[in-house]
Amino acid sequence: MKEGQRLWTRDELIIAINRYYKIPFGRLHSRNPDIIHLSKLIDRTPNAVALKLVNFASLDPSLQSRGIKGAANVSKLDREIWNEFNNNREVLVFESEVLLAQYSDTTVEALNHINELDLPKEEKTRKQIIEARVNQAFFRTTILASYNNTCCITGLQQPELLIASHIVPWSVDESNRLNPRNGIALNPLHDKAFELGYLTFTPDYYINISPVLLNNTHNSFVNLFHKYHNQKMILPSRFLPDLNFLLYHNTKTFRY
Repeated sequence: MKEGQRLWTRDELIIAINRYYKIPFGRLHSRNPDIIHLSKLIDRTPNAVALKLVNFASLDPSLQSRGIKGAANVSKLDREIWNEFNNNREVLVFESEVLLAQYSDTTVEALNHINELDLPKEEKTRKQIIEARVNQAFFRTTILASYNNTCCITGLQQPELLIASHIVPWSVDESNRLNPRNGIALNPLHDKAFELGYLTFTPDYYINISPVLLNNTHNSFVNLFHKYHNQKMILPSRFLPDLNFLLYHNTKTFRY
């Protein structure tokens, strides 16, 4: 270690992973305002923060599968915290948001724009609702960042009109609720159709429209689906949909 440098702490690394998930892959550089802001919070240089996020990229299986190696100077602690975060997202995502709030001198509710007037007074229920909302917001931000704020079917690039859809529903697989490979970015119309099984994605990432819609030739509305049938979905820059999740949707949800 160079003179004057200090070791990264566990808390700093957890916050850095939080930011790694939320920042589009192509923007992991020291000029990014989000990285500059984080560097001020933890009293490190933007370059140091950017390099740490690139270190995490080298540990990301979704990038490794595409031949993207990232940095070569990953520390033992980097690897340990990466594995801890990704093996226990339900706990570590919320912890990372609490740490961010502490470093920002605010509350986790304020950081995530949760109106405290909407929360119940009973402490246990209140905590459960806050955790659920914080985790859901994290998942949404992660998915939109992965897809560069783009609907994977239509190419619509308007974040306010996009939904982070679960491939395997939130209620079905608790362990993968926050897994970014269990999410895709969709506009509201195609999100609802996906949820109800009127469209799916094949394991080689093609759009498959249900015959229920394709055979309904009496409704011109169906053209909003028909024209995308057998088209390649717009792929994310990282966190490709997991093939097992797609197969689940193909077999359990899709209307043949």
